[in-house]
Amino acid sequence: MSAIILYWILLMSAIGFVLMGYDKRKAINHEWRIRERTLWLVALFGGGIGSYIGMRIFRHKTQHTSFVFGLPAIAVVYAVISLAIYQ
Repeated sequence: MSAIILYWILLMSAIGFVLMGYDKRKAINHEWRIRERTLWLVALFGGGIGSYIGMRIFRHKTQHTSFVFGLPAIAVVYAVISLAIYQ
């Protein structure tokens, strides 16, 4: 069961990372964007770590206070969960 949770967090983190990059590309090209609600849901359902890394690497949503403080908090929660399961 614990392996399933770790794989879920890894999968959702990869999705969160990709979505941040994809949304950044859409923003640069002035195209239709991914809803913030979708980005938050991915982060909340296991993708917090990848979403945060994507935010930093792609420099996306860095002017939004909710993302600047919320994503690191969610990432810490999932990092602690992952470490607790791993040990």
